[in-house]
Amino acid sequence: MSAYGVINRPQRTSYLHTTLWDNPRVEPDLGTPSFVTIHHIDRAAVERIQSGLFDYLHSIFSNEVDKGLTYPQEDISDAAAFGAYFFGGDVLVAIAGKGDPPAIESEERGVREIEQSLDTARNGRTWEECVAGFYYVKPNYPGRSSHICNAGFMVPPSQRGSGYGHILAKSYLHYAPALGYKASVFNLVYNNNTASVKLWEALNFTKAGLIPKAGRLRRKDGEGEEYVDAIIFYKSFEGTGPNADDQ
Repeated sequence: MSAYGVINRPQRTSYLHTTLWDNPRVEPDLGTPSFVTIHHIDRAAVERIQSGLFDYLHSIFSNEVDKGLTYPQEDISDAAAFGAYFFGGDVLVAIAGKGDPPAIESEERGVREIEQSLDTARNGRTWEECVAGFYYVKPNYPGRSSHICNAGFMVPPSQRGSGYGHILAKSYLHYAPALGYKASVFNLVYNNNTASVKLWEALNFTKAGLIPKAGRLRRKDGEGEEYVDAIIFYKSFEGTGPNADDQ
C-alpha cells in the first residue's frame, strides 16, 4: 500500500531472459571462475515451482527489517504482508555460481542472455548456499506516472562483501527498462547507509532531494533510536544501459 493506495500492475504472462554476470571481486578457488545468474520471477512462479524459496526470501527480508537500519517497516514477519510488499511487482533473484559459466545465447550492450532455469542454477544447493541477492521492481506511482519505478534490494548477510550488491544494481539498469519503465526513483535511501549511497552515486543516479529526519532508525550500537535524513535518488533509463555509467 502506498500513499496512492494499491498500485496495480498487469498480471505477468512471460518472463525476461536470465542474464549472466561476472563477479571479479570474489576470489576464485584454485582458478575456478565465479559468476552470477539473475532470474526473473514472481510469486506465482515461486509457489508453483520453487519449494522453499519464498520462505527463505521472507526470512532474510524480515530479519533485515527487524534490525531497523535500512527499511522503514517495523515488522514484516507476516508472510502475507511480505508477499504483498515484496512480490507486489516483479522480482529478480541472483544465484551465485562457480566453474564453467552457461553458454551465452545473445549479447547486447554488455548484457549476456542465457537459457538457464532457476533449478539448474541452484544445482542441488540449498537456497542459503546459492542466493546471492534479490530485489523487486514495481511502479513508484500509479496511472499517469506508473512509468517510473521503485526497487528494493537485499543481499543475505552471509553473502555480503563479495560484490553482489554492485551486480544487482547494474542488472537493475537492464531489467527495469526491459520491464517498460522510463525512470527510477528511490524514495528513502537513509544517508547512514553509506554502501547504498556510494553505489547509486557510482552509477550516476541523481540526488533529487533530501528529506530531513525521514527515518526513526535504531542506532548501530544498539543503544536506542535516532532520526536519520534520507536521500531521494533519481535516474532516467532513456539512452542508458548497465555499462553506460559504470566508470
